[in-house]
Amino acid sequence: MRAAVFHTVGDDKFEIRDDVSVVGPGAGEVRIRVRAAGVCHSDRSARDGVLPQPMPVVLGHEASGDVVAVGDGVDDLAEGDPVVVNWLPACGSCSSCTRGETYLCMAHVLAGYAQPRFLAGETPVYAMAGCGAFAEEIVVPRAGAVKLAPDVPYEVAALVGCGVMTGVGAVVNTARVAPGATVAVIGCGGVGIAAVQGARLAGAAVVVAVDTVEAKQQTALRFGATHGCGPDHLGELSTQITDGEGFDTVLDVVAVPQTLRTAWTAARRGGTVVVVGAGRSDQQVAFSPFELLFEGKTITSSLYGAAQAPRDFDRLFDLWRAGRLDLTDMITHRLRLEDVGDALAALGRGDVIRQVIRYDDVG
Repeated sequence: MRAAVFHTVGDDKFEIRDDVSVVGPGAGEVRIRVRAAGVCHSDRSARDGVLPQPMPVVLGHEASGDVVAVGDGVDDLAEGDPVVVNWLPACGSCSSCTRGETYLCMAHVLAGYAQPRFLAGETPVYAMAGCGAFAEEIVVPRAGAVKLAPDVPYEVAALVGCGVMTGVGAVVNTARVAPGATVAVIGCGGVGIAAVQGARLAGAAVVVAVDTVEAKQQTALRFGATHGCGPDHLGELSTQITDGEGFDTVLDVVAVPQTLRTAWTAARRGGTVVVVGAGRSDQQVAFSPFELLFEGKTITSSLYGAAQAPRDFDRLFDLWRAGRLDLTDMITHRLRLEDVGDALAALGRGDVIRQVIRYDDVG
């Protein structure tokens, strides 16, 4: 089969190889023929070493497709079943899972990072997040494959598998934005646009889309933002629309020191800052003990939108069916596997919300 193989951290060169084989499925695993794979900023972060990743690697973790084989012990999925990939599957038995915080379960993810999932010729190749969706077939744990209703197109399903779940979930699961709230979203790529839609769904009265690229601000307005601005004008806009009090919730989808400080400043006293983006481990953000106490603000993370994947995926698909969550228009580019390098380079460009790699002509 074919796959895009990256060999060196920080190097944008890759190989499209047709001699790649996927390992498995073993017991409790599912083999999937990938039909659509979204291109997420986390893929570039893994390539560049921001997210730790052994090399060589097949990137990609936002995907959907069809089951082609199951391992021993998997009796609730069968060949031909359409599925969406859950890149953060829960083991069900660790302390995080038993507390109901399944989105913090690292059991399958760590195992996926630790062992190669592919062979390129005879060379072992790793899979990003244990998925490796920039390949025609992948193997994931049973919990990493969520059965898909037949009316959901593969490319729509792929988006829910990461970016949409992360953005909407950060609003409704983590921040629990209330009707009438004021919200700012910093960073308006695919996850940011999903967060904007989540704020609209939650009934926020004000949704400010903050991005350095004006075209992204304008795009966010189409998806439900009430205002758009660059980070340098956020304070001025806040003065106008919140009387200088600040926003109830600020979501930072970029997560670099500058944007985190911007988010903190923009939140009102007693407000909430939600860290949504995957930042670097070698960067630091400074807060004084005084401001942490006397501002009364909460700063929290939202990993994968605090998702309970099977439950929340179905809820998002129901919202899509009802016309309340626009997923189709989030797809701005449909590409081939050979275009993966260009797709990663295009992230952050003003005309890009979500790019989807299609492996065939199915819906």
